Amino acid sequence: MSDMALPPQKSTIGTIGASLGGKGDIIIASAVVAVVMMLIIPIPTILLDFLMAMNLITGLLVLLIVLYTKKATDFSIFPTVLLILTVFGLALNVSSTRLILTQGADFDGRMIRAFSTFVVGSGGTDGLVVGFVIFIIIIAVQVVVITKGSTRIAEVAARFTLDKMPAKQMAVESEFNSGAITEAEMKKRKEEIDQESSFYGAMDGASKFIAGNVKVGIFITVVNVVGGIIIGAALHGEPISQAVGTYIAFSIGDGLLSQFPALLVSTATGIIVTRSVSNGTFAEDITKEFSIHPRIYWICSALLLVLAFIPGFPWYVLITMSVLLGFFAFQLGREQMKKAAGMAAAGKQSAAASRAKDEGSEIAPIPPLDPLSMELGYALVPLVDKDKGAELLERVQRLRQESALELGLVIPKVRIVDNMALDPSEYCLKIKGVELGRGKIRMSCFLCLNTGGITEDIPGERTVDPTFGMPAIWVTEENRDRAERAGYTVVDPPSIIATHMQDIIKNHASEILGRQDTLAILDSLKKDYSAVVEDVQKNLTLGEIQKVMQGLLNEQVSIRDRVTILETISDYAAISKNTQFLIEKARQALGRQICLQYTDEDRNLHVLTINQTLEKQIVESTLETVNGKIAALEPSVHNEFMRSVSRSITTMKGNGLIPVIICSEAARALVKQITTRDLPEIAVLSVQEIVQDVNLIPVGEISI
Repeated sequence: MSDMALPPQKSTIGTIGASLGGKGDIIIASAVVAVVMMLIIPIPTILLDFLMAMNLITGLLVLLIVLYTKKATDFSIFPTVLLILTVFGLALNVSSTRLILTQGADFDGRMIRAFSTFVVGSGGTDGLVVGFVIFIIIIAVQVVVITKGSTRIAEVAARFTLDKMPAKQMAVESEFNSGAITEAEMKKRKEEIDQESSFYGAMDGASKFIAGNVKVGIFITVVNVVGGIIIGAALHGEPISQAVGTYIAFSIGDGLLSQFPALLVSTATGIIVTRSVSNGTFAEDITKEFSIHPRIYWICSALLLVLAFIPGFPWYVLITMSVLLGFFAFQLGREQMKKAAGMAAAGKQSAAASRAKDEGSEIAPIPPLDPLSMELGYALVPLVDKDKGAELLERVQRLRQESALELGLVIPKVRIVDNMALDPSEYCLKIKGVELGRGKIRMSCFLCLNTGGITEDIPGERTVDPTFGMPAIWVTEENRDRAERAGYTVVDPPSIIATHMQDIIKNHASEILGRQDTLAILDSLKKDYSAVVEDVQKNLTLGEIQKVMQGLLNEQVSIRDRVTILETISDYAAISKNTQFLIEKARQALGRQICLQYTDEDRNLHVLTINQTLEKQIVESTLETVNGKIAALEPSVHNEFMRSVSRSITTMKGNGLIPVIICSEAARALVKQITTRDLPEIAVLSVQEIVQDVNLIPVGEISI
């Protein structure tokens, strides 16, 4: 079978519906109302014949649609159609009963007369008995076999579908967070899961329509017989034998004609609820699954051949069937041999090509590591369970959006998985498979942080905040309000994990930005800033652009103003392509943005300066390496410098100020490199980055 997708074909019904346009709703609504009104308003026999023929063909259409439907949910309106057809059939029953009882022997409903004669196959008393037996058999098949089984299957399917719904939704969320599917695909899959749950829930109730229809059909037939005999014998003065013959014949014909479409629909109901695991049409499944083992047809053929030689058996029938089955088994075996030979040849070609490409390599391809991943102990799984709010999923999605706005970096989807190796209440945060953060959560508790101004101690389990290492306590729900009144900062479990992840993203954004991400940034700018992108790509390689942006992110400088960054580094690339040089020039172009990160409401920037002699000593200690320039101070000078910086920073923090050091352009990167390991929170700015409308206020000098 070809894998080529054929263009969608418009069905006749779809064409008719399109031609009707907006009138289709009016027509369907009018038809439903007319069906209900048939229960009250008498209709002529010619119209009754037309509607009964329509009921018969509609039942057949529903059965055929079900057979050609690949998934049960593709026929999502089936429960509603089932209700309408049930009401329609009952309305026809009531209308035919009215006409039979009022017209008696003069009833001229051709469909009922013809159907009764055709199905029964004989007239007189024998025909009545045969027709009555057939009617009872149809009723028994519907009630005992099809309806009862379909109802039970629908109940079980509805229950299991609802039970599996949270796990399916969590799996979809996990695929979305890992980047395996897009947001549109995630929404589509969730809609399919909801639709499947709603469908089987509706089928659980709709299957009761068939059972009710059968019971009402029996009741109407009994009423037809009893009422007809009473009306014929008592009111019309007909002999009992004539009344019995007339009304029983009409009742059986009416019952057969009404129950046969119901049998088709109930069969369709049974088929649609029993094919929940199928991904193809019924014909495709039959063809596939009945052609797996040719040996079974050889066995059946041999058995029929043996039976043909036993006296009394119809040898001409059995031998014919044996030959047909043997021929089918032979053809099926030959087809499978061809397929096996083709697959073997393809396998040899593939193996040869693989050996030619990589001789002796038997290592399977290794999937790339997730840019961002979160592993949860099993006790924390409810945080991502849709049925329980999935607060953590919402926080992570919002965190990605906030980080994108703050850093100018599109944060990749976070893969969330459960890890049985972790403690039940533990979580782990990783970037490219490397653990960068870990913590423990008390699911029914809240984390209370002492940020100062505490009026009383609250009883609880002592712990440490996993993000900032601050002393904290776990308190229960009943002590939450008390802790807030006492001045504690109270944080719920999802916020703890989200805050920890936000801090990791902020401090390791440069590791997240890959070369593919850089290319995506350039591609997104091409539409509106094609000249800028072409110019920078002409002067710098993709790797050099990536390193500049990583350098900015490494010091928590947002790269959202990409146009300014690209224009600046493109301008200075003619002078030097040194990464540190380009980073400094990009920082200076973003001077206002950087300054405003650390100023107060009055645009005051409180800074520490460096003694000129010490700054000169730092610059003169510069050592060129393959990774750029580094400061190579003598150990004693380095240690004294760090002690001085630490004292000054402690003083600034005590006064509620953000620690910022200002120095010359030549020394800025070196000072930042020296202080990063021990004091990563310090911001180091160059004089060239300070804009005019910022008030520079020195608060101390770093010296040794």
